[in-house]
Amino acid sequence: MTQVFFDEKHSPQPMIQKTSTTAPLTTPITIVDRRKKRSLKIFIITAAVLILVATLITIALVLKKKLDTTADKFNGDYHSSCTLQKMQQKFQVLIQVQYWQVYCLRYERMIDLIWFRGAPYGLGWNTTGITILNSSQLTSCSGLYLDSNGNLYTVDEYWNHVVWKLLQNTTTAFIVAGIMRSRGSNSSQLNFPQDVYVDSNLNLYVTDYYGYRVQKFTNQSSIGETIAGISNSKGIALNQFGGLRYFTFDSTETYMYITDCDNHRIMRYFTNSTSGTDGTLVAGGNGAGTNNTQMNYPWGIYYQPSVSKYMYITNYYGHSVMRWIPGASSGSFVAGIPGISGSDATMLNNPMGIKMDIYQNLFVVDSTNNRVQLFCPNSSVGITIIGDGIPRDSATQLNRPRSIIFDSSMNMYISDYGNARIQKFMKL
Repeated sequence: MTQVFFDEKHSPQPMIQKTSTTAPLTTPITIVDRRKKRSLKIFIITAAVLILVATLITIALVLKKKLDTTADKFNGDYHSSCTLQKMQQKFQVLIQVQYWQVYCLRYERMIDLIWFRGAPYGLGWNTTGITILNSSQLTSCSGLYLDSNGNLYTVDEYWNHVVWKLLQNTTTAFIVAGIMRSRGSNSSQLNFPQDVYVDSNLNLYVTDYYGYRVQKFTNQSSIGETIAGISNSKGIALNQFGGLRYFTFDSTETYMYITDCDNHRIMRYFTNSTSGTDGTLVAGGNGAGTNNTQMNYPWGIYYQPSVSKYMYITNYYGHSVMRWIPGASSGSFVAGIPGISGSDATMLNNPMGIKMDIYQNLFVVDSTNNRVQLFCPNSSVGITIIGDGIPRDSATQLNRPRSIIFDSSMNMYISDYGNARIQKFMKL
């Protein structure tokens, strides 16, 4: 069909326009339908994204509240470095938002969002130590003990051959066992003392390395009684020691467990025993070695049945930590590589003192590496919490440390043997 019309404004001549006899490809109705569908699709996608975000935020906030509740349990204890280490090992960072971080953990085919405070993944202790006793009194500090009143005891092994006591909130210690610079084997002397313990009745016990005995000083007396071993008698019999280092007591103070280092064994004695009485072999005794039936110069020991059924023992020359059920024929290695020294996170070099907290985290004094290592339960990878591996005398360094203890607030005390001082590291 042909339509004719006139351009009235410009020309009297008719203008001819041909029109198609077929329908247009797109009608206005089709265009409107497509726009509606596109808008609806955008709306649905936007709504789904918003719902997903809201759901994830809700889950994250719920889990954050649960984590905060868990953290509240640790109030009055200390910040759990191990919990944080495990999170660092298992969680992959997705988002970091100022002071909070979101972590995603795939566990048993589930995805959980965990929120917790961000860096630093705090060590639980201030790494700058406070010197509470120094070389003005000490020459070579070894074992440490804190009594229920917060009084500190330390063994001064070399030259002085005494045990010092430092009353809480004081700065000057006084001698409670041994005679200053008088090495010997009579009842008032000590001969390279190693470790100290004070029971609930304030009786004081000392391991006497070259005296080959344990001395008990009753009711704050300066005269000791031999309750294990035979004075000046070195040997391998059950009533003798080859050279004893550290010891530990059970919670009832019925038994003491002693590292008989030169005989590569752990001996148990009654605390009311007397000189010459046989002890009980509870671990080792198969010569020095690196298999699980042997020890190699055991030094430090921890044993509290209420915390763990195992004794934990440091092998000084074995560069390792073992756990052992008392009386069992073998133990197992839980830290270090048996017989091989080193300084990376999985190795030790002449470990000495050892303690365990109620969460079964192990604290090991890695003496020749000049540091304190923390091992989380079921982990052989250590975290350095004190020291930098360099033997120096700054407030953040150690020099051949030996013993470790904690007070009721989990403040840490280290006998810094090479610097002749006791360092206190405050719990954060």
